[in-house]
Amino acid sequence: MAKIIRVGILFSAKLLTIYGEGIGLIMGILYSFGGALIDILVSLGWITSTETPGLSAGTALAFMALIGMPLIFAAGGFFLGIFGALFYNLTSKWSGGIEMDLELD
Repeated sequence: MAKIIRVGILFSAKLLTIYGEGIGLIMGILYSFGGALIDILVSLGWITSTETPGLSAGTALAFMALIGMPLIFAAGGFFLGIFGALFYNLTSKWSGGIEMDLELD
């Protein structure tokens, strides 16, 4: 039985930054291309919407989410990694850490 009693703060921040960037990229792709598809369908007259006039400058601006969302999610992941690791390191003293069964080869 092994215990994790301390987590590296910088390691945790880097790991969650990478996860956040990946999730932000996926969300940016869904937002950009999903919105573009709706705008195209409205412009062609296949669907009606009071929310969007169809293809416009807003459609092109929505593609900035491919840059913005990964940056925002990465920054959030970085700070979440720092605060999460700090919180774990402070509380593991009282809780005894996480117990794990490890198999060494």
